[in-house]
Amino acid sequence: MENIENQKFIALDISGKNYLSWVLDVKLHLSAKKLRHTIEEENTSINEERATALIFLRHHIDDGLKYEHLTVENPLELWQNLNNMFEHLKAIVLPKALND
Repeated sequence: MENIENQKFIALDISGKNYLSWVLDVKLHLSAKKLRHTIEEENTSINEERATALIFLRHHIDDGLKYEHLTVENPLELWQNLNNMFEHLKAIVLPKALND
């Protein structure tokens, strides 16, 4: 992974194994940057906010995922695409954690 020293936290792995912690990290960092609304439905973000959030998201995903979502130009769309890919992991990981 390139530029790992510039990352705020571990990038989302292409397998999605760190998806749950990645989601929390992204939400916290975007909230701190006052950009969380850019990944929420029906937001009224301006172009500069969307660009900044998209750069942030792309910087924190695996290079393979970047390539797979190369044409996505909206942070909400990228967020939803990644959620669709990895949301099933919640059903696998959370029940196991509750039983431990």
